Amino acid sequence: MKKIIFCIGCIILLTAAYPNRVMAQRKVTIKLASMVPENTPWGLALNKMSSEWATATNGEVELRVYHGGVLGDEAAMLRQLRGNQIQGAVFTSFGIKLITPEILTLSVPFLVRNDAELAAVLTLLKPELEAKINEKGFYTLAWAKSGWVKIFSKSPVFVPADLKRLKVGTNPDSEELMQAFKSMGYQMVPVTMNDVLVSLNSGMIEAVYQSPVYVGGMQLFGVVKNMASINLAPFMGGIILNQRGWRAVPDQYKSRVSAISQRIAGEIDASISRLEADAIKTMSAYGLVVNQVSPEQEQAWYADIERAIPALLGTTFDREIYRKVDDILKQYRSRR
Repeated sequence: MKKIIFCIGCIILLTAAYPNRVMAQRKVTIKLASMVPENTPWGLALNKMSSEWATATNGEVELRVYHGGVLGDEAAMLRQLRGNQIQGAVFTSFGIKLITPEILTLSVPFLVRNDAELAAVLTLLKPELEAKINEKGFYTLAWAKSGWVKIFSKSPVFVPADLKRLKVGTNPDSEELMQAFKSMGYQMVPVTMNDVLVSLNSGMIEAVYQSPVYVGGMQLFGVVKNMASINLAPFMGGIILNQRGWRAVPDQYKSRVSAISQRIAGEIDASISRLEADAIKTMSAYGLVVNQVSPEQEQAWYADIERAIPALLGTTFDREIYRKVDDILKQYRSRR
């Protein structure tokens, strides 16, 4: 009996002397959902992030990734995030807009025109956008660019009039972009992602605006053999946690976890840029024609959206964020 009492006393003393070691035995699991397949730059990067989190936190924080949309679409992921069935998710800008609609203002057609402009805008606006997301009970872990939306069509498109003659397929979830194009006189046809190829083959649609990586992966370029060189809008991605998940990460590891996530998001940026360039090169080898839009023709696109903007602000897009983005871009372009 004396030995038992002695052992219990030792355990109590050790617990008091080394509380961190005892607490370290409690592992935190962050479940993160992604629509992107595992064998893609995003999927591979998330696996790498999971491994690095484990190393940096001495195994105390486990990032468990559910790839390929196995937990549902972005709306379903958001519901699970709010209910804490999962603690994190990878969203596109269309998913993040379900949290804070202001984010979609970055996707106003032809507003942000290249990587340098996007970097300038994000540098100044990220804190405000992240604050808006955090106010809704979430935490923005990292942002990553996912390439550019381009116009793919059956016949060549150089100026707005070329595209207005065609029936343009649009994702029903992209209501804001669809309304923006409708207001400019385009023939928009809602088509789900799974039905795009069938709709193109049947003639129901004659053009789409999509990521070159997606067009290449889905073999759509066999039907839409033309791509306009102009960037339509940036395609953004964000890694979002709910506040419960972020609070569960021990304070001493938060800076490490954040730094790892942001570094890997930067690596995703670089890999997506390479993948996009490779996709265009490969598609070109198999018959895709890249229609080079001249500076004068570019101005026709910019003028087209500028005429439509007054009616879109305050309805389709956030007026205040648009004004801030526009001011940043004007200052940036004036220094070029």
